[in-house]
Amino acid sequence: MSVRLRTDALEATYLPELGMVCSSMLYEGEELLAQQGGPEAYAERGSSFGIPLLYPWANRLSGWEYEAGGRRVELDRRSPFVHVDAATGLPIHGLLTASRLWSVVESLPGSLAAALDFGAHPELLALFPFPHMLELTVGVSDDRLAVRTVVTPTADVAVPISFGFHPYLVCDRRNATIELPVRRRAVLDERGLPRGEHQPVAPGLLDGPLGGRAFDDSFDELAPEPAFSVADERRTISIEMMGEAGAGGAGAGGAGAGGAGAGGEGAGGGGFRTAQVYSPAGAEFICFEPMTAPVDALRSGDGLRWVAPGERFEAEFAVSIRSR
Repeated sequence: MSVRLRTDALEATYLPELGMVCSSMLYEGEELLAQQGGPEAYAERGSSFGIPLLYPWANRLSGWEYEAGGRRVELDRRSPFVHVDAATGLPIHGLLTASRLWSVVESLPGSLAAALDFGAHPELLALFPFPHMLELTVGVSDDRLAVRTVVTPTADVAVPISFGFHPYLVCDRRNATIELPVRRRAVLDERGLPRGEHQPVAPGLLDGPLGGRAFDDSFDELAPEPAFSVADERRTISIEMMGEAGAGGAGAGGAGAGGAGAGGEGAGGGGFRTAQVYSPAGAEFICFEPMTAPVDALRSGDGLRWVAPGERFEAEFAVSIRSR
């Protein structure tokens, strides 16, 4: 089943039975999202495309077990919910890739709401033992796709927050100019995992033509209200990370968090406080990935936030289009 959200200029297609992935985003009839292997490859082997949700962690973990909130978990390599990074042999992108567990709550011409009761699925709780309700709400206007994610604990257990999204934006790198509102880069090892070291990035240092540059970089400090963008002679496409939503309660070390991790105070982006930028050499796409915590936060505790029982966590980003 596909759900199309339409305005005069913009049409976004979501696949609720395939992980609530945004499979297409047409602006004035032109596709803005890289299709890669499309829905078939996403369903068969988790090959990303469009705008997938990475949940409950984004990008790689540094090992096959983790301890959070006093709970020790060993991930089952045989589980159909666990995906392995071919390059490193590590678990990657969480447990909900191409998931069929979503339920549509409301579908209107310009908006879509869906929910997944994580606590109702023992097979998921065995891998992430924090019962909660996950809600995704999407809305479109003529020049904007807005995506809001809400996490609400459903038991007397705080929930760690480390998810993200992976928008694949089409671009012609020969004519593309990018803007990266970043302030600090995390130094990564050969597996793409943080080494605990950082490099400051001066404002505007990485802006300019994409050209032959390649990125697979993690930025754990952003400018306030950051908007990552790629532009050509016709339009600018931006990933905007909105400020903290008002229903919060997801500070560092929330109730039951076991004292894990700093909250990343002072970082830009509100609900999304870090970002990965991904564009391999020669690729005709660039990904600006909104993330709620740094890579491997579920294991390291670095920048990991928690939402306590009785509260909820909200994070919102938008894809906006501006014609020249």
